[in-house]
Amino acid sequence: MSGLRIDKDLCIGCGNCANACLQEALTVDSYAEVDSAKCILCGMCVDMCPVSAISIEKEESGIDKSAYGGVWVCAEYLEGSLHPCALELTGKARELAAQLETEATAVVLGDESADACASQLSYAGADKVLLVTGERFAQPVEEVWAAALAELVRARKPEILLFGATEFGRSLAPRVAAMLETGLTADCTLLEIDPETKLLRQTRPAFGGNLMATIVCPDRRPQMATCRPGVLPMPELDETRQVTAERVSPDVPAAQKALLGMVRQAAAGKSITEAKVLVTAGRGVGDKKNVALVRRLAELLGGDYAVSRPLVDMGWAEYPHQVGQTGVTVAPDLLITCGVSGAIQHLAGITGAKTVIAVNTDPEAPIFARADYAVVGDCVQVLKALIQELENGTTK
Repeated sequence: MSGLRIDKDLCIGCGNCANACLQEALTVDSYAEVDSAKCILCGMCVDMCPVSAISIEKEESGIDKSAYGGVWVCAEYLEGSLHPCALELTGKARELAAQLETEATAVVLGDESADACASQLSYAGADKVLLVTGERFAQPVEEVWAAALAELVRARKPEILLFGATEFGRSLAPRVAAMLETGLTADCTLLEIDPETKLLRQTRPAFGGNLMATIVCPDRRPQMATCRPGVLPMPELDETRQVTAERVSPDVPAAQKALLGMVRQAAAGKSITEAKVLVTAGRGVGDKKNVALVRRLAELLGGDYAVSRPLVDMGWAEYPHQVGQTGVTVAPDLLITCGVSGAIQHLAGITGAKTVIAVNTDPEAPIFARADYAVVGDCVQVLKALIQELENGTTK
């Protein structure tokens, strides 16, 4: 069994390990002792021990990793349509597969109408399309879909399996990971192949969004990750690509529950994810009344407005307009940020923006590293000037 091991014959009771442990899992009297319930095996204590008295023992997985190959995508097909993130993930799968010199496969579950999406997935980069269709899969019941995917993975052994971090994908992916006894990294903003180890490097915001963590899964297969819609670029569709879809029928148990219906709340308007022009307000706007300036500029530019999380927390705007790790991910053609500092969790939501104009009083603000054009100044004054120019019709 994996765990932290302390050699009491070597330990000198210096306390460096306890001071380094963020989980408060170590205590020191005559020698160090570990609370296994708190320890997360991060390894910080191992690095801090001056006499190499601490080590991490890992249980061997017993998996023949050489038997696994291929990059798979669970292409979400619900209510008669393919989710856009399925194409985004398929494009990324094609890129990863090329680096691993293997094939990209899209797996589609649903009713018989799902057959029609095979061409779209091939255009996006799929070398193979597996269709899991029929009455059992007509409704998105997690236990049935997860069992089907797990059965396919056990039989065909892909080394990587990707999901969209959609409402349904967030429920489905961890079930599959648990069934396969493998790891899962959620809400990744970057996926890449390590050139030396050939492992999937999965990068995501961590510690409340204050830093980016790159995670690997060296001992279990498949390596699993989810990405939120809009984080990955939409691939260029190549309509010359044609693949033959394969129909498969995994043996899954009957569902213990049934989906009786779906009730959707009517949206007040279009989602900000659809906006081609987006003006975003951050804490730097200074006052709730100044959010109205952001909304007005967005209106004049034919776009929509968004906010960073602090403004929602303060009640200055509604949650559907929140951009970032805990909000939505956007990919407008033009993004103007006003008083947004550029915290990692906010930047995670704007990775797909094509052109970014940032306005901030702090010349060292992190947002400027992401911006194509930087304006150092008072965003409220800039907003008022732009609105005046546009309302007077003097700006072309």
